Formats: sequence, structure tokens, C-alpha cells
Amino acid sequence: SIGFIWDLCGHSWNEKFDQLCAFKAQSGHCCVSQNDVQNTYLAAWIKQQRVSYKENTLISNHTQKLNSIGFIWDLCGHSWNEKFDQLCAFKAQSGHCCVSQNDVQNTYSIGFIWDLHERSYEL
Repeated sequence: SIGFIWDLCGHSWNEKFDQLCAFKAQSGHCCVSQNDVQNTYLAAWIKQQRVSYKENTLISNHTQKLNSIGFIWDLCGHSWNEKFDQLCAFKAQSGHCCVSQNDVQNTYSIGFIWDLHERSYEL
């Protein structure tokens, strides 16, 4: 075998997937920032995977592989749910959802509350 690559697209996809797995092993997550200068191409590839998934054009095997490593398809929805869970935990501990702006430990809740507040006016 001389190492000829028959499926260049598949090979390229697998290389990027392997890079994403290495990134996750190092950072603990699959969310590569668009501002990460060391991973610009990987961030662009991830963005394209999300677009393809949303347009229902991503190969099902690729979807399964990305799901298997905990890939997040909807960053906004995921972030919203995380903040909501944090606010619920705060409420369970404190008995209320009124987070003081001076409460440095719970600034996540303030961001969530403002997000809800702004969205209610957009609707």
C-alpha cells in the first residue's frame, strides 16, 4: 500500500474530528471559540458542522460521531439551559430568585435574568 487516499472528503472530515477530540481531551469541552487563533480552522469547521446539521445535510454517521463526544449543536439553547439550571440551584439554596448585583458568586444568574428581561421586551 502506498497510502493513497481514496475518499479525500471523508479523510479531511476525520482529521478535523480527531482534532476536535484532541481539543476536548485537553479542554474538557467541544466549544472552540471563533477567537481562538490556534484553532481558527477547527472553529470554522465546527461552525460548518452546525450549519450542515441545521440544514439537515450532515451525513448521519458524522452526526453520530459528534454526538458521541458530547458535541453541542445549539450553543444559545445550551447556554440558556445552563444558566437556568444555575438559577434553579441558587433558588434551591436561597429560597428566592432575587440575586443581588453585588453577589459576585452568583453573577451568572444576573446575566440570565437580564437575558430573560430583554427577551420579554423583544417578543
